[in-house]
Amino acid sequence: MQPTTHNIIQDGGTPIKLWTKGVPVDPKAHDQLIKASKMPFVYKWLAVMPDVHVGIGATIGTVLPTKEAIIPAAVGVDIGCGMMAVQTTLTAN
Repeated sequence: MQPTTHNIIQDGGTPIKLWTKGVPVDPKAHDQLIKASKMPFVYKWLAVMPDVHVGIGATIGTVLPTKEAIIPAAVGVDIGCGMMAVQTTLTAN
């Protein structure tokens, strides 16, 4: 049996996989993660990295995959993360 590399939280929503062993998670960030996991369009699970911390609109250090939804607050909310908004000619179709 292979050792587990992450912990899992299940609190009524999508599972939350935390790659934070040995790293404390701020209670406010934990609360944000629980709220995010209960959104109906979150796909499969949330992935939480060791740099997790509370953010404005979304928890920093989290991969929040969605199905048929885009959450701008969950993309690039950390300063210097390398994300940018660019207008394109693409449509939802």
